[in-house]
Amino acid sequence: MKKVILFCGVFILFISFKTLNNSTKTTMYSGFTSMQTDTLFEDKISIRAILIDKNKVWYGADNSRFGYYDLDKKEKFEEHIYRDTLKLEFRSIAQTSKDIFLLSVGNPALLYSVSKKTQKTKLVYKEINERVFYDSMQFWNDKEGIAIGDPTEDTFSIIITRDGGETWTKLLSDKLPTNAKGESAFAASNSNIVIKGDDTWLVSGGKKSRVFYSPDKGKTWKVIETPIVQGKTMTGIFTADFYDSKHGFIAGGDYELPNQKTNNKAFTTDGGKTWELIGQGMGFGYASCVQYVPGGNGKEIICVGSEGIQYSQNGGENWTQLSTDSKLFTIRFINRNTAIAAGHNKVIRLRFK
Repeated sequence: MKKVILFCGVFILFISFKTLNNSTKTTMYSGFTSMQTDTLFEDKISIRAILIDKNKVWYGADNSRFGYYDLDKKEKFEEHIYRDTLKLEFRSIAQTSKDIFLLSVGNPALLYSVSKKTQKTKLVYKEINERVFYDSMQFWNDKEGIAIGDPTEDTFSIIITRDGGETWTKLLSDKLPTNAKGESAFAASNSNIVIKGDDTWLVSGGKKSRVFYSPDKGKTWKVIETPIVQGKTMTGIFTADFYDSKHGFIAGGDYELPNQKTNNKAFTTDGGKTWELIGQGMGFGYASCVQYVPGGNGKEIICVGSEGIQYSQNGGENWTQLSTDSKLFTIRFINRNTAIAAGHNKVIRLRFK
């Protein structure tokens, strides 16, 4: 959704290529007993899309930039994709075994493949429309992937590849559920598509806040209502995650009222058929990204958002404040005890014990 761009801005300054060793440690009251934070690098940069590829943390960023941080070598590689005079912002990132895929927001929408081996880039999809704005991208397997964008007609813009990302096809509107007026998606953290096996969930926000579910890798779709706050341009679900095919969590809130802690988080135990509010008045307000802790039995969740980093060990009912750093937009786990978070001007590593 376009208004989110105003929040992060565009930072067009010099790149420092600076690796830092500063760290902080936070003591927790239950579950994990402590969290240590290491800054991997700082820069004048905005990052909302990251993924883990073995020892590398890949990222898409503003000012036409992408790159990775090598955790073993403790080095950063960064490159630009120049396209005329456009300053691209990559808020969607996904991978196959051979390639990284980066998708820009705004018009024109440009989707690139990047070879993991050579870092060579190739334009694989382009869409020109004054309303085009892609929000998130994921792959089911090495051949099949999906990206979701705001409606250019009366349905979500959904593009799918079945050949490993070489070609992408936009689904026809008559094959998709109709969006409500003012219903769209948010490019907050590349987490409004969730895939488990063949199951796929998309989440929406704005005037309506719903879950779109496909059991067959995007061939058919059902729509489920949710109790998440909605009705305004900047309300709704900003992020989602599933622990398995049954247990899921959605969060968001009101972007313009970031401290409002009600009607902004909900869970499902039946694969998204029904959703129930949880943690009313507890924990965080506006959420940019939620992720289940691996091996946490669907009970442990980490959130980054307007009130920093927060942790729940009982499915979202209660939350522990781990950090007040409100400049993080996205987070992904390497394993149960290690996660990478990124956002405004930095990428950090979190170690939980």
